[in-house]
Amino acid sequence: MTATPPILISGFADEAANEKQAVQQYSAFAALGLRYYSIRFIDAGEGIKNVMALSDPEVQHLVKMQADYGLKVSSIGSPIGKVKLQDVDDGSSNKYIPFDQYLREDVATACDRAEAFGAKLLRGFAFYHPKGTDPAEHVDQVADQLGQIAEVCDQRGLTFGLEVEANLVGQTGDLLKTIAAKVNHPAMLTIFDGANIVTQGFTADETYAQYLAMKPSLGWVHIKDYHDPSPTGRIQHVDEASLANFVPADIGDCGHEAILRDMKDFLPELHSRMTARGADGVFMDLEPHVKGGGQFGGFSGPDGFGVAMRGLCRVLDYVGIPYSLRSFDDIKS
Repeated sequence: MTATPPILISGFADEAANEKQAVQQYSAFAALGLRYYSIRFIDAGEGIKNVMALSDPEVQHLVKMQADYGLKVSSIGSPIGKVKLQDVDDGSSNKYIPFDQYLREDVATACDRAEAFGAKLLRGFAFYHPKGTDPAEHVDQVADQLGQIAEVCDQRGLTFGLEVEANLVGQTGDLLKTIAAKVNHPAMLTIFDGANIVTQGFTADETYAQYLAMKPSLGWVHIKDYHDPSPTGRIQHVDEASLANFVPADIGDCGHEAILRDMKDFLPELHSRMTARGADGVFMDLEPHVKGGGQFGGFSGPDGFGVAMRGLCRVLDYVGIPYSLRSFDDIKS
């Protein structure tokens, strides 16, 4: 019987910091016993910036600082793909950037950040289709653009993770399955996020089915959950600013227990998939949003992040997925 490889717990460290200062993020994660973090928004001394906007001196400072705290970057939490697919005025505030320019500038910058921080993984999205249109109508254009992004990443030894999220073309597991099959590139994998499915009005059973649809292309998992006290059925366009019921993974509506129980048997294959791409293993990336979330990020605070992490650990313990946190031997070495 093949042993279950331990998963690697990571998280969006900006969620654990009240002012998003680097010292707050790194102190919280080190104290929680984590060895990895995903970098998104951070104050490296010149104000809060998205990782894409950091200056070279700020990056160099953070690389040294994270090492001092015993941390490594698991993934770059970039906003790549959170722009309009087409130059259409649809009443949204999303911006449009011509794709050739986007590939040459934004995608290249995201790859630069991954290389600078020593990360092999880059998080992104599947573009905003014109509001009110059927996302399935835009799969071919999205697959073409994502294929080009994957190729740029592959040339630099990186892997692009396509996250499932409301309001984008890749808003469901089924759509991501179709997109991944069309792209058919080893440098593009998908990222499952149960809460991003449940907030669209899907049940736990439907969320589980979408996880299954993503398994052939799955790379890693974002961990957050949601509990809607008065569900209303399928929501075609989610008002992300109004989402206020994010909860830890052990008390929400996603059905993490069933998903992770299935994932336990799948972990040896997934571990091989990820290490072949240069990653240290299979990451579960905490993005709890327990004190609020929106289109480009969320917040949990150091207390909320700790509660969310313990919730994840309870589910992992229950289904028998191994993980490791820092030990006494680690701090003495």
